[in-house]
Amino acid sequence: MKILVCITHVPDTTSKINFTDNNTRFDTTGVQFIIGPYDDYALARAIELKEAGGASVTVLNVGLADTEPTIRKALAIGADDAIRVNADPTDSFFVGAQIAEQVKAGGYDLILMGRESIDYNSGVVHGIVGELLGIPSISPVMKLEFEGTKAKLAREIEGGKEYLEVSLPFVAGCQEPIAEWKIPNMRGIMSARTKPLKVVEPVAVDSGVQLQKFELPPAKGSVKMVSADNVAELVTLLKNEAKVL
Repeated sequence: MKILVCITHVPDTTSKINFTDNNTRFDTTGVQFIIGPYDDYALARAIELKEAGGASVTVLNVGLADTEPTIRKALAIGADDAIRVNADPTDSFFVGAQIAEQVKAGGYDLILMGRESIDYNSGVVHGIVGELLGIPSISPVMKLEFEGTKAKLAREIEGGKEYLEVSLPFVAGCQEPIAEWKIPNMRGIMSARTKPLKVVEPVAVDSGVQLQKFELPPAKGSVKMVSADNVAELVTLLKNEAKVL
């Protein structure tokens, strides 16, 4: 089984976010980048399938040269090789189209990725890839097991869980507890330096999306203290100012 794991190169959740060029470009100054946390779950499950026997794991990232340390970390965790599509991941359709092109070129049986990235949080790339390839796309997947050629999955739905059975190939958007994150050991870090990392140019895509600008969330307002005995004032504030009633 050939597994393709799509990973994102995203700011650490503790990073302070700023924008430059009149709020049209993300300021990377001083920002630490990581593999997307949901992608980490996808990668960990792929490595488990590989260790169980009969699977190879390729990681794919759509990004510029500065993403290569993140890709090397995925190789250190246990992926066999990597592909970097040499392009700025401008929007979800563009990224999905690049992934679909690489799936077709590589003949992958299983495409795993996180349920969403933690920078844009769109959560639609897996669906786009599935649609472009004409194969099932399932998300968010919390459990993935194989019985012969059939995959059995559990995914979260409103009010409960849904259990599915699907044949290869398919796309899965993963989340916890599908697997436990893996930390690269020294042997993995050393071997990652020599594992193949192929750089390919992007295919032309007209996504129809144009970035206007970024905006930071509004600053939090001051705290208002209300006496525990003054329930009427508390209700009024919750209704008229917080607007939660």
